[in-house]
Amino acid sequence: MVCVVSRTGRQFQRYNKGRRQVVGCIPYRLKTSSDGTVSDEFEVLVISSQKGHALMFPKGGWELDESVEEAASRESLEEAGVIGNVERQLGKWDFLSKSRGTFYEGLMFPMLVKEELELWPEQHLRQRMWMKVDEAREACRDWWMKEALDVLVHRLSSSPPSVIKPMEEDKTVPLISIC
Repeated sequence: MVCVVSRTGRQFQRYNKGRRQVVGCIPYRLKTSSDGTVSDEFEVLVISSQKGHALMFPKGGWELDESVEEAASRESLEEAGVIGNVERQLGKWDFLSKSRGTFYEGLMFPMLVKEELELWPEQHLRQRMWMKVDEAREACRDWWMKEALDVLVHRLSSSPPSVIKPMEEDKTVPLISIC
């Protein structure tokens, strides 16, 4: 059982040259056929924004007391209710926050999903849905997340499914919570 409450507030978040640093994941899974064969196709998990008007990938502030991988893993758990292997960073983007009118620095990681939880901290605030890559690219609100998805597609399409496994630096990040 996992018991977690979403972190709130920005007083303990990281900033770089005045820009709030946000970290996110593109949760993905490889499609398997009914006989258990892994195909070369994969799906990604998108979530609704808190107000439900847009679709995106899980992301949020990078806290001072965690590594960047821990932040990516935490955001995926809090917002999408998934646990998995955080893989090598896809890139870093500077983007303008639509709601705040300030520039942020966004770092994105792929996450090979190992477990999808029935209960998670933001389940009453967000919807989650698995989509084909082209559907997710079309539905995703943010240009920088679409670019991160393109990087992931290129990375995964250049490796056959049998070789897609966590790389040496990829990690399942343990999450510690007090209920």
